Amino acid sequence: MLTKKLQKQTAIITGANSGIGKGIAIAMGEAGANVIVNYVVNPDVANEVVERIKSSGSQAIAIQADISKEGQVINMFQQAKEAFGTIDILVNNAGLQRDARFHEMTLEQWQYVIDINLTGQFLCAREAVKEFLRRGIVPERSVACGKIICMSSVHQIIPWAGHANYATSKGGIKMLMQTIAQEYGGQKIRVNSICPGAIKTPINKAAWETPKAYNNLMELIPYQRIGTPDDIGKLAVFLASDDSDYITGASIFIDGGMTLFEGFATGG
Repeated sequence: MLTKKLQKQTAIITGANSGIGKGIAIAMGEAGANVIVNYVVNPDVANEVVERIKSSGSQAIAIQADISKEGQVINMFQQAKEAFGTIDILVNNAGLQRDARFHEMTLEQWQYVIDINLTGQFLCAREAVKEFLRRGIVPERSVACGKIICMSSVHQIIPWAGHANYATSKGGIKMLMQTIAQEYGGQKIRVNSICPGAIKTPINKAAWETPKAYNNLMELIPYQRIGTPDDIGKLAVFLASDDSDYITGASIFIDGGMTLFEGFATGG
């Protein structure tokens, strides 16, 4: 029987109607949490995720909000508190790419990615910390005052030509996460990052949908398989639970060994 490690807790997962966010939302619902499924477009898909979570015995609602817009973030947190009383867990997952060679990248492409990937995490984390501090620790739910999980990437440490805006946003997430963890550790607020490598999601479909593309991808991954949203969901549940209570300020790479730089396995 699945242990309900997040029983009576409430989690907001941004960008939760597809890919990694969807996997995390379902995993947290299965672990007993009430789940806010944040989305921007495709409400029908968000509602499907809500129904999937409800089928596991947990409560869930979908809330539309563009996390790069301050007013919409504040409103999302207010709706979540009205529905479930408080927030215990934030998963800052929403992110996107707008790729271009650096000398051809427009300011609009640069700013759009920074606004969603980095500023969006700032806005959501700020509202979460406010709520954690207002409420304080509730021992029957968790020994921590609150938990924030930031979705970063292997590209917070691996440069990525043609993706300067994306890689920069992920490097910024690393320092944002560590600074919040340092600042609020004394209040028992834990903040960590998950850093995925290649995960089978729509955002990187071109990297895995054909046998040739998949084989090329495997040249970068020592463990010789692509990751899945379920892999990330399991890690997110662990980081949100009291099982990981002494972990804060950590970047946890879940990448099949991509950061081992497989190209150097037989040479260098």
